[in-house]
Amino acid sequence: MHACGSKLFDFSTNIVDARLIDANGRLLDRKSMGEDLFWAIQGGGIGARFGVIVAWKVRLVIVPSTVTRFRVSRSLEQNATKIVHKWQYVANNLHEDLFIEVMLARANSTMAASFSSLFLGGIDRLLPLMQESFPELSLTKEDCIEMSWIESAHDLAGFNKGDPLDWLLGRNSRTNGVAGDAATNGFSKSKSDYVKQPIPENAFEGIYDNFYEEDGETAFMLLVPYGGKMSEISESETPYPHRAGNIYQILYTVTWGEDETSQSLIDWIRRLYSHMTPYVSEIPREAYINYRDLDIGTNNQGHTSIKQASIWGNKYFNNNFKRLVHVKTMVDPYDFFKNEQSIPPLTSWRKKNVD
Repeated sequence: MHACGSKLFDFSTNIVDARLIDANGRLLDRKSMGEDLFWAIQGGGIGARFGVIVAWKVRLVIVPSTVTRFRVSRSLEQNATKIVHKWQYVANNLHEDLFIEVMLARANSTMAASFSSLFLGGIDRLLPLMQESFPELSLTKEDCIEMSWIESAHDLAGFNKGDPLDWLLGRNSRTNGVAGDAATNGFSKSKSDYVKQPIPENAFEGIYDNFYEEDGETAFMLLVPYGGKMSEISESETPYPHRAGNIYQILYTVTWGEDETSQSLIDWIRRLYSHMTPYVSEIPREAYINYRDLDIGTNNQGHTSIKQASIWGNKYFNNNFKRLVHVKTMVDPYDFFKNEQSIPPLTSWRKKNVD
């Protein structure tokens, strides 16, 4: 689901049951798998590290009959930098029914900031809220479109108006709505960060300088606000720990086509990531598991120590990593479900039980 769902609803806390096939081939539900494993498969896209999840049972949430979407773009000449800088101070404290994310990208020879929103209500209610909390955007009625919730999900998924709604049921979704067709026509490399203090206004010039390079032409930065439901839940309630204290998350992405050389673009995004170091979380520099980034570390072909895995495990899961290791050791001690950044079991436990 698109990121706005987490701020407005936090879907992971509405999971009430699941069906999972474990390393021994057993089909388990919440009762038979136990609360530790049920906890471990929620949030952050990590269920595949413990088994094959074949079904979820979720609690439905109430949505209004009418929601409102808007997308407005501001260039540097239209004070984009000042507006984005202000957004940092209000985005995570906006009304609980309002979500606004920002995409920064090249627009010919300049930069543009695109503000995309979902509001759980109608235009007449949205405009006064915007005027009160974020007047710098100068939102107008003409910028807004009212629609049903399912139509907003269709729009956020990147489909065009007029495309059948049941395309949402397809296994191959086009995009998450933030990058249009660019991220789906070829290949991409992504990295992520969390921001706990607003980036100074004058620091954006250095960010733009990276985008003005030739390799920055097909790249974007997506700023996803936190707050709302995300901040109401403790960091240990699910494996996903990035909650209160985070203003927003950054997704960096660069894309290329099948006939293009990728290495210079990958080098470019790594330079941008390095440039952002002073402005993001530290010790650890946190990352989002669903934007899996192999640059921060991978498992060995054979045994991987917990110390080595903690390099990326702590970035993704903070203090929850130790509990995830414990669960992995209990349910998959021989590491049947393994990938580049899966959670390894404790080999000391395995040796003890084999002996």
